[in-house]
Amino acid sequence: MNQRSSVESVEEGVSHQNLKRASCSAVLTLAYQSLGVVYGDLSTSPLYVYKTTFSEKLSLREDDEDIYGVLSFIFWTFTLVALFKYIFVVMSANDNGEGGTFALYSLLCRHANLGIQPNDEKLSAYAIEGSVHTARSFKLPIEKHERFHKALLIFVLLGTCMAIGDGVLTPAISVLSAVSGVHLKFTGLHENYVVMISCIILIVLFSLQHHGTHRVSFMFAPIVTAWLLCISSIGVYNIVRWNPSVVNALSPVYMFKLLRNTGMAGWMSLGGVVLSITGVETMFADLGHFSACSIKIAFTFLVYPCLVLAYMGEAAFLSRHHEDIQRSFYKAIPEPVFWPVFIVATFAAVVGSQAVITATFSIISQCCALNCFPRVKIVHTSSEIYGQIYIPEVNWMLMCLCLAVTIGLRDTNMIGHAYGLAVTTVMFVTTCLMALVIVVVWRKRIVIAVSFLLCFGSIELLYFSACLFKVPESGWIPLALSSILMVVMYVWNYGTSKKHQFDMENKVSVDRIVALGPSLGMVRVPGIGFLYTNLGTGVPAVFGHFVTNLPAFHQILVIVCVKSVHAPYVTEDERFIVGRIGPKEYGMFRCVVQYGYKDLLQENYDFENRVVSELIRFVETEEHDPGKGIMQEADTSTLLIEYQNHEAGALDSKLMDLNLGNLDNFIHRDESIKILRARESGVAYIFSHSYAKAKKSSSIFKKFAINILYAFLSKNCRGPDVALNVPHTSLLEVGMVYYV
Repeated sequence: MNQRSSVESVEEGVSHQNLKRASCSAVLTLAYQSLGVVYGDLSTSPLYVYKTTFSEKLSLREDDEDIYGVLSFIFWTFTLVALFKYIFVVMSANDNGEGGTFALYSLLCRHANLGIQPNDEKLSAYAIEGSVHTARSFKLPIEKHERFHKALLIFVLLGTCMAIGDGVLTPAISVLSAVSGVHLKFTGLHENYVVMISCIILIVLFSLQHHGTHRVSFMFAPIVTAWLLCISSIGVYNIVRWNPSVVNALSPVYMFKLLRNTGMAGWMSLGGVVLSITGVETMFADLGHFSACSIKIAFTFLVYPCLVLAYMGEAAFLSRHHEDIQRSFYKAIPEPVFWPVFIVATFAAVVGSQAVITATFSIISQCCALNCFPRVKIVHTSSEIYGQIYIPEVNWMLMCLCLAVTIGLRDTNMIGHAYGLAVTTVMFVTTCLMALVIVVVWRKRIVIAVSFLLCFGSIELLYFSACLFKVPESGWIPLALSSILMVVMYVWNYGTSKKHQFDMENKVSVDRIVALGPSLGMVRVPGIGFLYTNLGTGVPAVFGHFVTNLPAFHQILVIVCVKSVHAPYVTEDERFIVGRIGPKEYGMFRCVVQYGYKDLLQENYDFENRVVSELIRFVETEEHDPGKGIMQEADTSTLLIEYQNHEAGALDSKLMDLNLGNLDNFIHRDESIKILRARESGVAYIFSHSYAKAKKSSSIFKKFAINILYAFLSKNCRGPDVALNVPHTSLLEVGMVYYV
């Protein structure tokens, strides 16, 4: 007996050990794969950090204390912000595995009343997942003020727009910095040729986006790994050869010496130092593609030490070669390995640019889902890898802006000044949102949140203030770009919310519909009518407008509401919520279709079949439990396929041949057959082709925003029927004017 138990315990131990090994292996594999997607931007920073830092008034003195001071700033900024803040703290504040500015905002909205999105009802578990905030021992005073909700949204949009600005500046500075190394071997080469080569690489990069990154993604991780190992090895070589005492610069004392000795010049140079942590926000935004553990392992054990060694090695080289400050990175490379490193640097710059472009597509997609950006075409580039998307309009706009920045500025120092302002703004927005997350979501004491905000916020504001002095030179570029994007996003969100408010105020009550009788006071024609609306309750005003002008409607009426919830993903089991409007004989249903802000409507998604299947599932489940308003799992696929493969009469005769017991198993399928027959007669999609106009009593700003800006965006964006892949042959549009 004891022998058997000991054997069983050994077997359990071996099984547990194998499972643990498999888990560790999976995490390490993800950590390796994350190198190519997450760290491409961060790892290419050494190409331009020292060059940009010493591009202005800060000059090198004989005692090397300026170099040591800059290296000390780089090391401690990289350690405090990238390692402590993002890796140890921010990575833990993910929204069901998703990261980024919008993920933090969504997390806050689900746990506190901080969002301004209209919420006419709690639709599902996803909608009420964060409603536990009602059980908190206290509520934030700011939750009661709608003005703060709007201010918070604008603040989030600012960070989001600056992150999109990174998608313009990162490819430009990364590719131009990498290609500029060719000057060392071809000294007579004119600057125009470097710019031209950079532009060609950028055009090729953006032109290949429609193929999707999955086709070449297997190359990304080896390229970044090779790049990190190259620059770290060269860093060790330069430390040993030129100045081993550079390790003393890791002391924070040199930071204070730099500011004390150089004054204003040293402070302004911090705008270049902050470029050492560009890419940390991309690292957080790309969290959804990997696990937090894998990203932490990759950064802590490979990326962090390699980049620190690279910066130390370049500082050691500079301490003995002051004259090479504007080309120190390539000058520090030993002659025998120059060309291999140059090629790897160019590929690494392309990988870093690709990561930011992909992140920009993801950000725009999230904004569209939360009604913060006009509808655009979203193409899935991979049938296997979820989240690989391509947005043509955004891609070509990014390419044009990248080329304009590259040709217009022609200098990595100028681009770096603009880049620094965008980076510091995004990081400060993340810090402020994290302080709210600590209190609202993690339910820690306010003292902890304030300490976090003061510690990291003060660092980022220091760098932000230094970058502000670069606004007259090139810092105005991200400000102008983000201002335009913010206006577009806020006006779109404002106009959409006002239209929803109009729908809520003018919806037709269900009681009024029921009072009209089963025929609803009009002719009911064969077929199914899908009436699309933003309302989760009631009957939309567009229905009354439609039947007033054409007093006829379909035998089966389904009011379809497509909702985006404050969660990254919605499972297929929870995507459809079906309910009945009025008595059974009215033939009216409501179907709420839920999408997370990272869910995407697939081009080949058979929406019509899914809705019909969910209707049948609902009516059959309703017989079991009439009180249920949400459908449960039931086997309706057999009936649906059966009907598709037989004519209605053949199916009727087949049902008649069944005995009474089998009919009981089918649970009164009369209504199911009615739905299928209606579908056979035809399906029509009814959309509201609405125009929003400001009321005459509105202010001039509101009239400009609604009548001009919102009208222009609505006219030039993709229509909801196109976004939902509605067949044109079955589309009906009902014109309406919304006075908001």
